[in-house]
Amino acid sequence: MPTLGIAPLLDAYFRRRFAAAGLVEATVPLDGGATTVHCWRFPPGPGAAADGEGDARPVLVLLHGFGPPATWQWRRQVGPLSRRFRLIVPDLLFFGGSSTTSSAAPGAGRVSEAQQAEAVAKLVAAVVAGAPARVSVAGTSYGGFVAYHVARLLGPAVVERVVIASSDLLKAADDDRALLRRGGAERVEDVMLPRSPEQMRRLLQLAYHRPRRFTPGFVLRDFVQYLYSDKVEEKKELIKGITLGNKDKFQLTPLPQDEVLVLWGEHDQIFPVEKAFEVARKLGANARLEVLKDTGHMPQEEDPKRFNEAILNFLLPAPKSSLQS
Repeated sequence: MPTLGIAPLLDAYFRRRFAAAGLVEATVPLDGGATTVHCWRFPPGPGAAADGEGDARPVLVLLHGFGPPATWQWRRQVGPLSRRFRLIVPDLLFFGGSSTTSSAAPGAGRVSEAQQAEAVAKLVAAVVAGAPARVSVAGTSYGGFVAYHVARLLGPAVVERVVIASSDLLKAADDDRALLRRGGAERVEDVMLPRSPEQMRRLLQLAYHRPRRFTPGFVLRDFVQYLYSDKVEEKKELIKGITLGNKDKFQLTPLPQDEVLVLWGEHDQIFPVEKAFEVARKLGANARLEVLKDTGHMPQEEDPKRFNEAILNFLLPAPKSSLQS
């Protein structure tokens, strides 16, 4: 990785935003040390136990999408949300500082979204051990796949509410082919794991409704080297390990939770908004859909105020606090 450039400076700044939100960095060993999950989590209060006992705020788990680590993807949420929640924000396996050598993973590092969910569930149990309150889970894009499995795995006794954002749980081979046409690529990994400034530029054009008009090639090259050069082979295996669309391994059924929110950008080019209506219907009567206008695949970045308000309005009873992005 380069020692100079804009990406390392942004990375340091985003990490400071997490720390300013009151979160502390932690590395949690799981499965006897075979799995390690890096996360940012709520700190214990003065004189409180490590699980935050004595803090009345509910627990919210934020799960990032495919791409940069959690600090890049949730940087506009941790400040406003940490005022009302005890946050747990992990890097999923093979992102950031999280990894696994568990023999439970099929293939050379191939981990499904269901196995990601198992790691998240174990992390939550380790962080909030002994806490009586239930948790809520919010996931965006690939993180939405994981959030769905976390909700099913832990059930309503542990997971109270679920937010699925920009996440096509009904994704199938036809959807992948349509994405490749929009991205001008031959393989999904060429879209989601850019290896050149040109591929990086195209990904940004797909991800944002209003991308910057021009970003210099040397900046894009810096992003590719800093954000997309680590654990490349493992991430390719993650793409191959996704079970959505494989009818032998995955069937989308309504979640057992009483309340589910589906959030989507109106102009999403990764998972078009038409799929949002299908996902919400398939998730059942307990799911409701909110489409955020003038945003693309990353509404949490393009309109963080409305995104944060949607989450707070869904997860917390009135009155709602005023928010800043």
